[in-house]
Amino acid sequence: MKRVFLLLATNIAVMLVLSVAASVLGLNRFLTGNGLNLGLLLGFSAVMGFGGAFISLLMSKTMAKWSTGAQVITQPSTPAEHWLLDTVKRQAERAGIQMPEVAIYEGEPNAFATGPSKSNALVAVSTGLLHGMNEREVEAVLAHEIAHVANGDMVTLTLIQGVVNTFVTFLARIVGYFVDSFLRKDDEEASSGPGIGYMVTTIVCEIVFGILASMIVMYFSRRREYRADAGAAQIMGTPQPMIAALRRLGGIEPNDLPQGMAASGISGRPGWMSLFSSHPSLESRIEALQQSAARS
Repeated sequence: MKRVFLLLATNIAVMLVLSVAASVLGLNRFLTGNGLNLGLLLGFSAVMGFGGAFISLLMSKTMAKWSTGAQVITQPSTPAEHWLLDTVKRQAERAGIQMPEVAIYEGEPNAFATGPSKSNALVAVSTGLLHGMNEREVEAVLAHEIAHVANGDMVTLTLIQGVVNTFVTFLARIVGYFVDSFLRKDDEEASSGPGIGYMVTTIVCEIVFGILASMIVMYFSRRREYRADAGAAQIMGTPQPMIAALRRLGGIEPNDLPQGMAASGISGRPGWMSLFSSHPSLESRIEALQQSAARS
């Protein structure tokens, strides 16, 4: 898979910065000065893990605007911008949330929603989506993104990421401790605290474990897409526009969102590494909507 999801990349980067800071400030030496205190280490890992996840969440809107070049519509200047704002406002009211910021960015057909909370969200659509779909299909895509916001998906994924980060931090330091102890078993100063082997091993393990742990986050990301599709059908009053929009996306070659916004987008290509895919296949999403329509 050629894309590195921006949320995960930001999260891993923040975690590494926190990890280096902990070493510089001597926290690692404190944790292992008298052996490995697992209870203290778990508490430390939770602070680091959830700290990294929530810092990434707080940065999400800013990073999304920067990475896509999205321009927030403050004063609509065209009929299309007026329609876009009116549609999002109507759907937000129907979903019971505050009006999110609305933005447009240059790119192939796609859209995404992000932000730290339901009351502080961003919905962005590409020019390719606006030009390549009819109004009813665009409306369905917007409803899908509004459903993401209404479902609190950004916060949910952040909490999951925080739990995953906690165990990544915890396990990385356990491995680092034992590797460092093995390398320094004949060192008379080993009892004074962790050495360079601890720091290097911990950082390497955090990167490796963080990438592997992203499979868990991506699994929940795929589940939320089905919920957002169902939410769009509820907002629209029928699943047919969402089905039509997905079919349209299946016939258009959607470009990847810049540097990892795929975890928030309407369309994603699973690729061969399906365990790392943020979205299910379009075919499975259409099938789920059709089955839901048949039951109703």
